[in-house]
Amino acid sequence: MSLKRLRAGELLALAGAICVIVSLFERWYENAFGNLSAWDTFGPAVVLLIAAAAAALALVVSTVTERSTALPVATAVWSTLIAVIAAVVRVLERPQHATSLCTGAWLALAGAILMLAGSWQSLRDERTSSYEPATPSPRPPPAP
Repeated sequence: MSLKRLRAGELLALAGAICVIVSLFERWYENAFGNLSAWDTFGPAVVLLIAAAAAALALVVSTVTERSTALPVATAVWSTLIAVIAAVVRVLERPQHATSLCTGAWLALAGAILMLAGSWQSLRDERTSSYEPATPSPRPPPAP
């Protein structure tokens, strides 16, 4: 287990997951009856954002703990897919006749975009280590 394995993509995904988790405790919408939190409007967008945050956290944990790149790549693919869907649904859904968006909704949208960018960057960055690969000198030919 090494934190040196974390690259920019995983750190962006982690920042996005933190934004989404913090947004769950902020005001999301305002309507005629007052303010609505994420828990008041628990719909498809909130479920997808929680799933995207869980996938982003799984991406970070799998990158830190795994020896091979198979599981981190698989979690990056799923994290990208879920974050894209969550960002689109977050923008389109306004529950219970909401009149305006508040801090929580914008923070959740920013977190979804960060998770999307981080997961995508994690897929693009193929470096497995912070160190340059060893270049040993060639072996001499065998003696006849």
